[in-house]
Amino acid sequence: MNYRDIISIEPGKRSGKPCIRGMRITPYDVLDYLASGMSIDEVLRDFPYLTREDIQACLAYAADRERGQLVA
Repeated sequence: MNYRDIISIEPGKRSGKPCIRGMRITPYDVLDYLASGMSIDEVLRDFPYLTREDIQACLAYAADRERGQLVA
């Protein structure tokens, strides 16, 4: 999964935060819903414009960010 094909940063949109497929929803939004206990199916039901691939991209994005912030 190359999340960079789905998640991008556009100046002026959501104050330059990463967004999913140019929409105004961020990976942080999706991750927050999942962390609060929503299932992937619930997120998809509440946000029908998102896809399962979008959610996978958010998870890959978070994993990549975490990997980059590890301190030795």
